[in-house]
Parts: sequence; C-alpha cells; structure tokens
Amino acid sequence: MVRNHPQATPVPLATGDQHLSNVDGLTVVKRAVSMGVVRQPRPVNLICGLISNDPDLMARAVRMLCEYAGPTDVVSRLWPFDSTDYYELEMGQDLQRQFVSFERLIEPGDLAHQKTLTNELERRICYECGVPASQRRVNLDPGYLTLGKLVLATTKDYSHRIYLRDGIYAESTLHFENGRWAAWPWTYPDFAEGSYHDFFLEVRERYKAKLNARLRSAEESEEGRP
Repeated sequence: MVRNHPQATPVPLATGDQHLSNVDGLTVVKRAVSMGVVRQPRPVNLICGLISNDPDLMARAVRMLCEYAGPTDVVSRLWPFDSTDYYELEMGQDLQRQFVSFERLIEPGDLAHQKTLTNELERRICYECGVPASQRRVNLDPGYLTLGKLVLATTKDYSHRIYLRDGIYAESTLHFENGRWAAWPWTYPDFAEGSYHDFFLEVRERYKAKLNARLRSAEESEEGRP
C-alpha cells in the first residue's frame, strides 16, 4: 500500500527566512539573508604586559620590544602584582606589573608571532642575566586591543581559548561594554578588578584616533586619484 506523506506544517523561521514550497512532505527553505562576506580585519593595537621584581629589567625589556615592534605611545605605571602567587616560585617575591602600548598597529593574525617573539626575548634576558630559562626574570604577555575587546596570547590551552598556530592560543580577556571595560567569567583577577582599566581606556582612545587618521588618509588618497 502506498502511503501519502502528511503535508508538513511550515515552521516559523528567524527573520530573513522565507518558505518556498513543500516537496514530498519536506519544507524547502530559502535563506533571504545574504552569505557572509570575507573581509580584511581592521588592524589592532599591540600591547604587552610585563611582570618582574626588577624595574630596571622591565625597562630593558621594553627597549628590546621596541627594537621589533617600534616605539611605544603609552606606558603604564607599576602596580603590585599580588593577586596571585603563581609566579613567585619561578620569579621571586615583590613582583610588579606594567603595560606598554605600541604606536604601530598590527594585523590581528600576527599575535602568534608576537608571542613567539616575546618567548625568545624572555630567554634572551635570562641568558644575559646568567640564569636558566626556567627562572624567568621578566614575564612578557603580548596581546592586542580593539574597540570592543582586549585579547591576550598564551601557550596554555583551555576551554575558552582559541588555537592560532605554533602552539599559541588567544583569549578575549576583557570586553568593552556600556563605556567601560568588563570582565568575563574566566578573566584573570588582576584584570577583572579594574586597576588597569584606565590605562586600557587611554589606549582605546588613542587606537580610535589612529583608525580615524587611517580613514582620513585613505579618503584623501582616493580623492587624489584621476
């Protein structure tokens, strides 16, 4: 006996979806929304965090970073790094935290390279200080800032981290919401509690100005074409 398939009842779809017809009891659906278009991402603002108990070594590390990343445009003050004792066994006590922002923008895809570079600089500093690489004197944490988020690079995988390449992962550590920086559930305590947020606000404003300057330059170049 031949059974007729019951006519399918159209299911309400999200805005932008349209039903075309029923074919053999199955609803054929056409997506009215357009396909995603691949676009080049905006350049991002490179930053680097430093942890050490030797301010002179931190300043030296910043100079070394500038050899590769170009000049800084914002340098933070030093904060006590006392929200965790995670690094004390390796680096000693009385640790301090500092951040620097770089004038030159980078592509977000370059973050893995930046982390590989800072790992090498950490080893170089150990060598110049005459200590093994397992006893870092300065910890370097590169990342980048956009108008909407602060991203850090790490060598450690976890559920909320995305693999980039060469053993490097990325983590969105803060997001910008309602005019302020806000933490995620996984955000490191020292980033979450707010001491650094004014610094990141300043970097964000400078980053916005850099983007606007690039836009004006592109518009002027376009106007100058025959």
